[in-house]
Amino acid sequence: MKIASVDIGTNAVKSKIFETTPTSIQYIDGIRSPIRLGSEVFEKGKISEKKLNELTKTLKKYQKKFKKDKIDQYEIVATSAFRNSSNSEDARRFVENKIEHPIRIISGLEEAKLISFHPEAQQGKNKMFIDVGGGSTEIYIYKSNKHFVQSFQLGGVRLMLKKDEISEWKRMENWLKNHKEIETIIGLGGNIRSFLNTHNSKKMKSDNFYNKFKKLNGLNTKDKIEKYGFAEDRADIIGFALQIYERIIKQLGIKTIKSTKWGVSDSIAVKTFHEIYSDKISIYEDK
Repeated sequence: MKIASVDIGTNAVKSKIFETTPTSIQYIDGIRSPIRLGSEVFEKGKISEKKLNELTKTLKKYQKKFKKDKIDQYEIVATSAFRNSSNSEDARRFVENKIEHPIRIISGLEEAKLISFHPEAQQGKNKMFIDVGGGSTEIYIYKSNKHFVQSFQLGGVRLMLKKDEISEWKRMENWLKNHKEIETIIGLGGNIRSFLNTHNSKKMKSDNFYNKFKKLNGLNTKDKIEKYGFAEDRADIIGFALQIYERIIKQLGIKTIKSTKWGVSDSIAVKTFHEIYSDKISIYEDK
């Protein structure tokens, strides 16, 4: 059976499709649409009807593909842009009524906790998973049989528009002080993955990261597109997203930076997979 997931992010909308059996789940296809909801939210405080119509059109396109592929099971979640929009509930209902499917706005902490579905999230020591998005940064750490999760209102689009707050940087700095043993970070999302891919690598030592990032930051958006082949909506924010990684790497003295293709849409799909195939739980045994 095929299932799907949709992540309405701050910088783009992403969907992934998976083939499942009772014992396995495998990625087979994905779609990404560059709809930057964050620009309106961070500049004007809410999402316009024009943008919502654009989002609706995109989701209907996804639904058309789902129908063609005979996919009935899929969940749509919205993250930072919807969380921070003053008209989030009205916007959600507007789109839901158009597409006739529920949309769930998830909190930053839930978004961070979803990283726990990554296959290696609870394996190994001294590592941290970081998802730097357009509007927020989520961090997940598993140590001593405990989950440590946090979300910060720091993201690529937010920094680009100069809407980040000093107090939020300080809050992240204080939280990280409790995790000084971390040596490796695994970055989720397209920014860190695109950065490492431009250097034909899935991992990089911190000194190399600083040097490569400095060179990237010296280029304007047009040059980044020409030299690295970035899409325009990646080229203009990647430097700002990497600033967040740089701050964390310096504070903790990180040795190695890795990337993964995993993202919110993967975690949502795995969550759906477990819900479909898990045995029914009986709380009461009625006789």
